[in-house]
Amino acid sequence: MNFNDIQAVVAKDFDAVNTLIEEQLSSNVPLIGEVGSYIINSGGKRLRPLVSLLSANAFNLKSTDTRHITVGAVTEFLHTATLLHDDVVDQSHLRRGRSTVNAVWGNAHSVLVGDFLISRSFQMMVAVGNVPLMEILADATNIISEGEVLQLINIHNPDTTEESYMQIIRYKTAKMFEVAAESGPLLAEAGDEQIKAMGEYARHMGAAFQLADDILDYTGSAQEMGKNVGDDLAEGKATMPLIYTINHGTPEQSKTIRDAIKSGGLNNLEEIISMVNTCGAIEYTHNYALNEARLAIEALAPVPNSKYKTALEYLAKLAVERKN
Repeated sequence: MNFNDIQAVVAKDFDAVNTLIEEQLSSNVPLIGEVGSYIINSGGKRLRPLVSLLSANAFNLKSTDTRHITVGAVTEFLHTATLLHDDVVDQSHLRRGRSTVNAVWGNAHSVLVGDFLISRSFQMMVAVGNVPLMEILADATNIISEGEVLQLINIHNPDTTEESYMQIIRYKTAKMFEVAAESGPLLAEAGDEQIKAMGEYARHMGAAFQLADDILDYTGSAQEMGKNVGDDLAEGKATMPLIYTINHGTPEQSKTIRDAIKSGGLNNLEEIISMVNTCGAIEYTHNYALNEARLAIEALAPVPNSKYKTALEYLAKLAVERKN
């Protein structure tokens, strides 16, 4: 299965999520809708809504129950809000092949529209009326914020360890996948074992997704990725390929990368790309991501067999093999 095949498994629900997203972007302040539509419709795959829809259907949520549609839209809004805030913090100017909101409208617009998306998300979740789901969503938004701060304090830190970096990934990237995945068995009133299984799946799948993104920063092209090559290095972020090269490369390679992380910028980008590609860092990170995908698939064991479970398995595999 490719991504389009996976999406087709829940095509009707997916269309309903997109419709709800457009409806909920409506505001008495036209600029909010304009900026919100710009970023929401900028080419994202809607992975978190997709996970929530597959999860709900995997546990046979009643066909008359549309709460999973709302959860799908909420996860996309919250994810988008983090992107808006991220781009301001990172001073990014390109995302998904387009100028970022802060590059077009400025930092204030980006932050405030992000705040609108968060507040609208909680309005929608109140309407769903499922207290356990609201609890995991509230916890997730708090943990994601902690992940953002963890990442911020590790900027320009060449001593970032694998363990601390994986904690950032699990807080910042994987957590919203967890909400999306756990929402299905929660809404379908499945057991704790199934809820735990879906959370475990999403935690590993989200980690695989981010590690694959780390690889692309040193092997992809701006056209494929929709962002500039070396963005992480320019921002002084010690991602897995850099951490590995610092610890396993030659003393000269280690020093070059440590200095680059400390200073940020792209003065030695071509040299560093060559280093991470020749010292085994890309292969190491790829194997790490493959293992995370394997753990994600294994976590699905308690989930009933269905086309939706199969799609979730393939989604974990595609998280590693993607090109953008």
